[in-house]
Amino acid sequence: MTYIIGEIGQNHNGSLDICKLLIDVAARPIDDKLFGKTLQPMDAVKLTKRDLSNELSRSQMNNRYDSPHSFGKTYGAHRTFLELTDDEHFEAYKYTKKKGLDFVETLCAIGCLSLLKLFTPDRLKVASRDLTNLPLLSAMAETKIPIIISTGMAGEKELNQALNTISRYNSNISILHCVSEYPTQYENVNLKTITYLKKKYPEYTIGYSDHTIGISTPVAAVALGSEIIEKHITLDREMKGTDQKGSLAIDGMYRMVRDIRNLDLSMGKENISIVASVKTARTKLERSIAANKELKSGTKISEKDLHLLSPGDGIQWSDRSNILGKKIKRDIPKNEIIYLKNIE
Repeated sequence: MTYIIGEIGQNHNGSLDICKLLIDVAARPIDDKLFGKTLQPMDAVKLTKRDLSNELSRSQMNNRYDSPHSFGKTYGAHRTFLELTDDEHFEAYKYTKKKGLDFVETLCAIGCLSLLKLFTPDRLKVASRDLTNLPLLSAMAETKIPIIISTGMAGEKELNQALNTISRYNSNISILHCVSEYPTQYENVNLKTITYLKKKYPEYTIGYSDHTIGISTPVAAVALGSEIIEKHITLDREMKGTDQKGSLAIDGMYRMVRDIRNLDLSMGKENISIVASVKTARTKLERSIAANKELKSGTKISEKDLHLLSPGDGIQWSDRSNILGKKIKRDIPKNEIIYLKNIE
């Protein structure tokens, strides 16, 4: 079953109440009305914790930020507004667990590990930009908490350096193929990276962190073998905030999770067989040997007397040797099925 993470990130807009509403939506069961099934919701939500004292240069923090998505006059004030406190992250964690979901936390600096004094996330996430932040990777790995890394800004060299750093302390690693373009243009997605990673790194769980618009690429990623899907979520794509438009709103979340859960059910095994559930359709629609003319009792059957009609509950053409040259017990009208019980 695919592990689906709803990435809240900063789409809570600095509000714990909005954060809880997003958790509520992520935890809703998926009712598939077509088949009357209730499907499993998302598995986890993810928040991001930054230590602004170790985030940006002083000049960047003091830059004016005139974007319509700004929550402050400077970029530093904007980022400060969007940060939940350690205690609020703890409240979000407790609320998430109460709703039956896992809680994943992206930590953007060593100082953010202070959160772990309050609670232990189910998984830690390394942001794409921090894949080369080897001191942070070492500190996170030493916690022994399962770690997810994204390759959004990395080549194979950077990925291998990260894996070597983390695996010295922690072997429970998941790698998410990712493209750090917001939104990602479809020609840049390169989903075949997923199959490459599965072959190259079979000891790790491979997944996909998606920044495209819509749900087609995450669903396709599952078909290619992705075991984890991460996707930004929001209450409303028109809300203020730079990540809102590239996120899934409530209906999109429902459709993506529904389609992934149904795809999970669809994958099956590497063989070909007649599924038991198609027996009724097979009987109704397949063809059986029938008389192409009226055949009188005592007639010896020849191939020129035969053709194929539905239903499929009689003799198949490949088994016609079982009746050729044998006599009819009773009259068979034209275009009726010839059953073995009618053969001497």
